[in-house]
Amino acid sequence: MRSILIIPIFSCFFAASNAKIFSKCELARKLKAQGMDGFHGYSLANWVCVAQYESNFNTRSFNGKNGNGSSDYGIFQLNNKWWCKDNKYPSANACNIMCDKFLDDNINDDILCAKRVVKDPNGMSAWVAWENHCKNKDLSRYLADCQL
Repeated sequence: MRSILIIPIFSCFFAASNAKIFSKCELARKLKAQGMDGFHGYSLANWVCVAQYESNFNTRSFNGKNGNGSSDYGIFQLNNKWWCKDNKYPSANACNIMCDKFLDDNINDDILCAKRVVKDPNGMSAWVAWENHCKNKDLSRYLADCQL
């Protein structure tokens, strides 16, 4: 009986260990190393801000409750209608990737797709969170104390 209880407990720990929640400075360093500071005219602080409001820096963040039936995936909440494919919703799949790839702790593919997103005419306005919380705001607090 004891072994039956131990297996589910260990699987919970294993599932949680697959998620990565970045600190703002850790994410800023990763994004800077990937060339995001100034990419398409957007400062590093803009990227950190959007990640905070979209996912709270959580790589496993998932939102399956959009009004149009679409879902958002990963640290940048990339949408399955436009950017990735999940076989649950018709998709333009502009980043040419399966959505579940945005739910692991390797955010290199998330970053590549975010770069693709801002190349569209809407730029960072593709993210409602950026419009509501980051656009035209003082974002200096997002990089303060990061020693970049």
